[in-house]
Amino acid sequence: MTTSTRSAGRQAPEELFAEVCDRARHAAVLASVESLLGWDEQTYLPERAGGYRAEQAAALATLVHRERTDPAYGERLARLADGPLATSGPPEVSGTIALLQRDFAKQARLPPRLVEELARTCVEAQQAWRSARAASSWNQLQPWLERVFALKREQASCQLPGRDPYDALMDDYEPGATWQAVALLFERLRAEIVRLVAACVASGRRPDDAVLRRDYPRAAQERFVREVAARIGFDFQRGRLDTTAHPFCSTMGPDDCRITTRWDERFLPTALHGVLHEAGHGLYEQGLPRDWFGLPPGQAASLGIHESQSRLWENLVGRSPAFWEWCFPVARSAFPAALADADAASVQRALMAVSPSFIRVEADEVTYNLHVMMRFDLERALVQGTLAVADLRDAWNERFERDFGMRPPSDADGVLQDIHWSAGLVGYFPTYSLGNIFAAQLIHAARERLPGLDGEIAAGRFDGLLDWLRMHVHAHGRLLESEPLVERATGMPVSERWLVDSLRSRYASAHGL
Repeated sequence: MTTSTRSAGRQAPEELFAEVCDRARHAAVLASVESLLGWDEQTYLPERAGGYRAEQAAALATLVHRERTDPAYGERLARLADGPLATSGPPEVSGTIALLQRDFAKQARLPPRLVEELARTCVEAQQAWRSARAASSWNQLQPWLERVFALKREQASCQLPGRDPYDALMDDYEPGATWQAVALLFERLRAEIVRLVAACVASGRRPDDAVLRRDYPRAAQERFVREVAARIGFDFQRGRLDTTAHPFCSTMGPDDCRITTRWDERFLPTALHGVLHEAGHGLYEQGLPRDWFGLPPGQAASLGIHESQSRLWENLVGRSPAFWEWCFPVARSAFPAALADADAASVQRALMAVSPSFIRVEADEVTYNLHVMMRFDLERALVQGTLAVADLRDAWNERFERDFGMRPPSDADGVLQDIHWSAGLVGYFPTYSLGNIFAAQLIHAARERLPGLDGEIAAGRFDGLLDWLRMHVHAHGRLLESEPLVERATGMPVSERWLVDSLRSRYASAHGL
């Protein structure tokens, strides 16, 4: 026994807990630098700098891993887990101990060589993805995805041995979930959505979205979306908005949350709903308890909960008549020529058009879930070994034709459209539809408890909804897993029924059903 270990054994539990938290926070500081490198890579990195960025990312990932798996830190966590704070301490303390110990065990099972190789390969693969998508060439990306998926399968076998490999990877994004349970949930949801899509397409009364496809100059869009994001509550003194090929939100510290979007001067929703989506992520990050940054009470519960926040603001608020009652005058001021003959109702109706399309991030709210569920099935097959990466493009095209009734005209419009697999985000896709399910249930509960909510939104007052979300979702951090968190917030077990009811009520009427 070393002197430091004997000293730790004599420490008061509160002092030991403070030391463990300091160590975890220090690792979080290093990880936030890792996030900063990732943000820079997607926004401002020079084209030829990708190779060296891969070395930087690998070095930093190794350093963060070393910090989080230090044996002395593990010993202190073990002592805390056997002590009184773990069993009778305040919930945020006992929860922090349990979750940090779980994190330590997962991280400690990963060999440093694998951590370094994953970090390097994923940066290189993302650079390859950009080139491959620009050239619409699957053959350019295929060897990189083969390397990424081989490494991710190795990661799964290390960090949660004995578990299904896809479950082990999904645990990084949706703790407590299993693919079997998610698949059953999606099977029920898919049946309802297929019926709704078929009815909307067959109705012959698809809302006209031509008003969204006029001339919307980028400079005016930039001013407009910043105003919208600020009004719903995104704090630009603690965040910023930038341009990227694939929108995302990244947090570098308790007062540094960065969102991105892309621009299309001939289709307004690309930037507007991209910003509403990413600002929804940002509102969650900015609403987490800042004094606990880097520790479980200051971290997001899951990616499913994160997506519930982004999808709630993007769709359940941003496509509503109440939102456009407030937003239309702002939009018309920004785009006087494009919206000269329009009104709030015509723009809002245009956003309700259901039409199968190739690109997930530009899909309507109803068909979006079909995109997600397809990716969930494909990536699970890749991880579990029933589909080879070499066959992924053909499998994608065949599944897409079966689900959507049309075949992608190019690789860029098909298998190359998402950055996730190149970035190593395997097990992430199901969280999008889980987020839609959670979001619909959350806003249903919010409307029951805030009966004047739509009137407040129509008046441009979003603080009532944001305060409700912060109290019932954000304030808990990561101390509750997704389903218990949603059940506590809404008073009901998690169910897809609220999403199905929401989609039916809004989209069926918009299509004259």
